[in-house]
Amino acid sequence: QVQLVESGGGLVQAGGSLRVSCAASKPIAGINAMGWYRQAPGKQRELVATITSGGNTNYADSVKGRFTISRDKAKNTMYLQMNTLKPEDTAVYYCCAEFNLASNTYNYWGQGTQVTVSS
Repeated sequence: QVQLVESGGGLVQAGGSLRVSCAASKPIAGINAMGWYRQAPGKQRELVATITSGGNTNYADSVKGRFTISRDKAKNTMYLQMNTLKPEDTAVYYCCAEFNLASNTYNYWGQGTQVTVSS
């Protein structure tokens, strides 16, 4: 099993930047894929970005060009760098790991970290 711990959330003004982190309890090289979801109050959960063990990345259209997902294998940590933040980016951001093809979702989830963007 994999334990995931998010950190780095907080309050930032529109146009600012923030980096959230996800520390995993096992080597990232042993996890087929990791990603970030977010959920705002009253809205459906959406997939923000993903990264595979091979380094392939994918992004939601709403964050392309502004967000970057990356990994540090030495630290067993995944990051989401968020630039040019907008109020609509306000949400709880969840780290997830180990994509399960059979269920079409991820097996492990963190507790989430709050990101609030003020206008």
